[in-house]
Amino acid sequence: MADSVNIKRALISVSDKTGIEKLAKSLEEMGVEIISTGGTLKVLKKAGVHVISVSTFTGAPEILGGRVKTLHPRVHAGILYRRDNEGDIEQMRQTDCRGIDLVVVNLYPFQQTVAKKESTDSEIIENIDIGGPSMIRAAAKNHESVTVITDPSDYDTLLGQLRDNDGNTTLAFRRECARKAFAMTSEYDTAIASYFTAGKPEQGGFPQILNLNFVQKSGLRYGENPHQQASLYKLSGFKNASLLDAEQHAGKELSFNNYYDLDACLEMLLDFAEPFACVLKHANPCGAAIGKTLAEAYQKAYDSDPLSAYGSIIGLNKRVDIDCAQILHETPFVECILAPSFSDEAMTLLQKKKNRRILTLEAIAAGRPSGETAYRYIRGGVLVQSADDRVTDKAELQVVTKRPPTQKEITDLLFGWKVVKHTKSNAIVLAKDGATVGIGMGQTSRVDSGFMAVKRAGERAKGAVMASDAFFPMPDGVEVATDAGVTAIIQPGGSKGDEQAIEAADRANAAMVFTGVRHFKH
Repeated sequence: MADSVNIKRALISVSDKTGIEKLAKSLEEMGVEIISTGGTLKVLKKAGVHVISVSTFTGAPEILGGRVKTLHPRVHAGILYRRDNEGDIEQMRQTDCRGIDLVVVNLYPFQQTVAKKESTDSEIIENIDIGGPSMIRAAAKNHESVTVITDPSDYDTLLGQLRDNDGNTTLAFRRECARKAFAMTSEYDTAIASYFTAGKPEQGGFPQILNLNFVQKSGLRYGENPHQQASLYKLSGFKNASLLDAEQHAGKELSFNNYYDLDACLEMLLDFAEPFACVLKHANPCGAAIGKTLAEAYQKAYDSDPLSAYGSIIGLNKRVDIDCAQILHETPFVECILAPSFSDEAMTLLQKKKNRRILTLEAIAAGRPSGETAYRYIRGGVLVQSADDRVTDKAELQVVTKRPPTQKEITDLLFGWKVVKHTKSNAIVLAKDGATVGIGMGQTSRVDSGFMAVKRAGERAKGAVMASDAFFPMPDGVEVATDAGVTAIIQPGGSKGDEQAIEAADRANAAMVFTGVRHFKH
């Protein structure tokens, strides 16, 4: 196997023509013969590059409106023949085929076409590339002898290889190009399969074969702990709000744990339309609130549990103005702040603390889209479910106690119900005046979560409401809350112990409503 392969002839056929004129001119100056097709051929000719059409090279015209251009034995023999195989060499002589040493190809913009709402099914189908993937895969398979380039960002690297190696490429470079080529065609095919799978009623709407492609976004300093390695990948084709599209304006590089916490923060922000703020630690809210202004919402959220807020992640769902920024700036040790945007004045102030990470993601303002799919990885597999995007409104509440809740209690109950959805089970949220006042989470006993929430609330539990992510199997959880002064409770219902829980609420003259919906978050 030869390490270095000389580039004498190149086939160039690209949809994305970024940098292609410069590349072709440089190759021509190095004495490389260039073959091309269709639109690429026109662009290169217009740029003054001497280029041979594929039709001339193969002796066959482009047919079927351009659907068949490069699907020809002369093209694929030129790419695939083994330079050290006497039989291949002899067949190339007998058929008068010529070798192709460099394939520069990128594909029809299938993903971009699908992303356009106005695209028709026929337009999308027509943007399924056939010849391109065939040439890319052939060249990548024969990377011992052929260099394949699929990414315009690699053009300069290719030219550097040729200049440094007297018109040759190294095996290590060709092998890396082959890896990228196969990864790209895999991603492309997955996007096509996903398009045909969308809406297909298999197993409740889930495909029998799940193809997911993740593209590396960046390396991370370490994982959950310093001795663990980590990297960040983006799910190809994901179009909704994602931290991977956020812009970082200040602070250190985001860590593995930062991303995990920020994602939990983002999930909460997408559920609220009114000015809302949340304070998170270890992917759990330690404070959340709505307000007439963002500044009011944040102050209420912080006041929920100032002790836990130390070293927290802060999320805000509206543009941060100077009033809110001044309160944020005074908060001791904040890891990250995430918001749709910041005023210039607010950004200037918040950037004064150099280690504080500040991120913007405009998509937060659009709220949560419906119909998303959620994935959770387990050893050797993945669990797939529809996202927990169920919204409960006042009309759905079933009053089960003698006393119905007041309008103020209903408002706080529905607020608490939104927050408890984002709190690790078993979860109990105490809320009052549009803010959390005590949160208990992640306990193996629901009553223990209740004790935790009440302890954190202290005197603020008096007049508060309670949200429970699942039913009460026994009345003790209700009693812990009402003994502390809680006046209304929202829970799914559905337990054999419902009657006892209702009786406990009635004894305390507390209101209780059932939603019929459970919000476990494991």
